[in-house]
Amino acid sequence: MNLNLKKLSAAVMTATVALTLAACSNEGKTMVTYKGGKITEEQYLNKVKKTQAGQQTFSQMIITNVFENQYGKKVSNADVNKMLNQYKKQYGSSFSQVLTQNGMSVATLRENIRSSLLMNAAMKDLKKISTKQEEKYWKSYQPAVTVQHILVSSKSTANNIIKQLKAGKDFATLAKKYSLDTNTKNKGGKLSSFDSTDTTLDDSFKTAAFKLKKGEYTTSPVKTQSGYEIIKMIKTGEKGTLKQNKAKIDKAIYAEMAQDSTVMSSVIKTVLTKANIKIKDSSLKNVLSSYMSTTSTTNN
Repeated sequence: MNLNLKKLSAAVMTATVALTLAACSNEGKTMVTYKGGKITEEQYLNKVKKTQAGQQTFSQMIITNVFENQYGKKVSNADVNKMLNQYKKQYGSSFSQVLTQNGMSVATLRENIRSSLLMNAAMKDLKKISTKQEEKYWKSYQPAVTVQHILVSSKSTANNIIKQLKAGKDFATLAKKYSLDTNTKNKGGKLSSFDSTDTTLDDSFKTAAFKLKKGEYTTSPVKTQSGYEIIKMIKTGEKGTLKQNKAKIDKAIYAEMAQDSTVMSSVIKTVLTKANIKIKDSSLKNVLSSYMSTTSTTNN
């Protein structure tokens, strides 16, 4: 599972609020005193809301609340926990370190996950997939295959392994000896089956794998984000029909839509328009202008 925390943060426009402006309701409350003066919540709020960061935070608060109001019932805690556990499984003992590197805590990651799921719920509600879209995707669909792989850090090592394979050495034995993938090396490098809708593997890996026939292996190292790969085909699958794979195809199309900024901007604009938002503070009246001015996108 190749889940990317940075991509999640970038994709979630309704990210965790950095400044809780709503808390500043008691205008006379003193936040800090010093010799000769003080700073009140009213002063702080008036200062912050004029900054770009403050206005962005306010717009994020509005969007978060509106999406929660309209689609909150479609996202359960179980949904959030499922994705959170996928992150924990992927990063293992490095999970806490990765969170720190991305400036997150478990709580903020949960909030980002929930925001992402709320947006996906809105997208699926507002952007219906057409038969034309399904048929277009189906033309390039590759059915599930099962492969073995050996991951190494250098091209020269990969070429050396390929040389040994050509000399008759066993793929599983070489995987156990050389592979950097600790999850599969002791299984002969065997991966779980995957098809072209899979998002956990590099495109270059999938492209190379789908070209192989049963028993064949790549005779040139395959460069991926992880390093250099040698791939061997164990089992090829039958493509079947679009009807049989409709649910899987639709899921893949929606995943592509979620990465399309034009589509998601259109979704946000539609949801905000439906909410009939009235901003009472004149200094903040334009904080949603960048979302509301987006051009609506229709399905192909």
